[in-house]
Amino acid sequence: MLGALRRKVASGRSSASILGKSLQAIRPGVSASRVSSNAGKEMLSVQLRGIAHVWNFSHLVLPGCSAGLTKTRDAICIIQPEAIMQTSCRAFSSGDGDLVDAVVPFMGESISDGTLATFLKKPGDRVKADEPIAQIETDKVTIDVVSPQDGVIQEYVAKEGETVEPGTRVAVISKSAEGVAAAAPTEKKSEKAASEPSPAEAVKEDKPKAKVEASAAAAKPKAPSPPPPKRTASEPVLPPKERERRVPMTRLRKRVATRLKDSQNTFAMLTTFNEVDMTNLMKLRSDYKDAFVEKHGVKLGFMSGFVKATVSALQHQPIVNAVIDGDDIIYRDYIDISIAVGTSKGLVVPVVRDADKMNFAEIEKTINNLAKKANDGTISIDEMAGGSFTISNGGVYGSLLSTPIINPPQSAILGMHSIVSRPMVVGGTVLPRPMMYIALTYDHRLIDGREAVFFLRRIKDVVEDPCRLLLDV
Repeated sequence: MLGALRRKVASGRSSASILGKSLQAIRPGVSASRVSSNAGKEMLSVQLRGIAHVWNFSHLVLPGCSAGLTKTRDAICIIQPEAIMQTSCRAFSSGDGDLVDAVVPFMGESISDGTLATFLKKPGDRVKADEPIAQIETDKVTIDVVSPQDGVIQEYVAKEGETVEPGTRVAVISKSAEGVAAAAPTEKKSEKAASEPSPAEAVKEDKPKAKVEASAAAAKPKAPSPPPPKRTASEPVLPPKERERRVPMTRLRKRVATRLKDSQNTFAMLTTFNEVDMTNLMKLRSDYKDAFVEKHGVKLGFMSGFVKATVSALQHQPIVNAVIDGDDIIYRDYIDISIAVGTSKGLVVPVVRDADKMNFAEIEKTINNLAKKANDGTISIDEMAGGSFTISNGGVYGSLLSTPIINPPQSAILGMHSIVSRPMVVGGTVLPRPMMYIALTYDHRLIDGREAVFFLRRIKDVVEDPCRLLLDV
């Protein structure tokens, strides 16, 4: 029936009355006036649909149309070109390149993924190009995710705690911020509508509440529960679980724990100790600290003196600078000193490259620069890679004595401790002296006790008499 009507309309041999009667026959419950009006609308829909290749017969009803038939040319003129253009283009308005993605950057050759630790900005915040918006925590360092362009953060695609790889989308940045501004009122309206229930729902909710209250009043009171059994004297009283907190380990902490345990399981570690009289080094620092700062722009500390003493000891005992690799021994003809730095996020070990070629000022500047980067979380992978020997200064925290753990793939580590004034016999007289305990932990598979003691003794001699560095004795 509908196919016949389409053919009649297309040929122009039908009228509104004929179409109305036909539709009345199909839908007898509809009045003649409604049929006549709807017939014109549906016929106009058929004409437009025949031109525009639309297959649904009674889908389009143009508002404001008369009940009578109109020619196809007139019907097409009813539809404004502007409305057609607006309707067809609205779905493609997002293709103007306004949105850009902030992705995880390259993290280093030895790092394949990381954990999205925290967001530094919130959705809706305005950011500048190259401004950090999130931090990625890896096994070694913390890497920033920066905004590629100026704009406003529209949304975060990734979530905190997720494992991400280089190139993973983290956030969407809107360069014009129009998308963010338009989305905000819509979200507020939807939240408000969701929070306010309809009157019908409120009535439905009140009825079950009344039934529950009535049933609760009719219910009999329950008997009191018996008291908990008393603990015997032998059972330990444990604190309640509410007073405990479970926090996941960071990737840096897990990496440090793994490396230290591997070091303990791999090396045959042994520690030897000695004590150093700091009188002459402290006097040297006190006499030249002002002139040193004026010329080099950095303060003279004790670390540069111990680095120079360590370099001298490594040159006298090169086996301490070597390492076991399978069935071979690798002797390193360079001296890269790793300096252990404790930060709020964990232990990092930046490296002073070619320390044997540096003077006191260059060592102090390098250590200060690396320590600042480590505390700020901006230190790079390259600045921590390698290292042939490590110095750990627990004295800055007040440690009196300790046995440091070797930093693989090295073979030894020097531990410095706090300076304490103790009575010492000097020339047959007991005098107070600023003393420091030093410790050397070494791999006994490679380094014998003789070399280890000679190494530590050389550090003691140089620190107690810095003139040995000038004379090379």
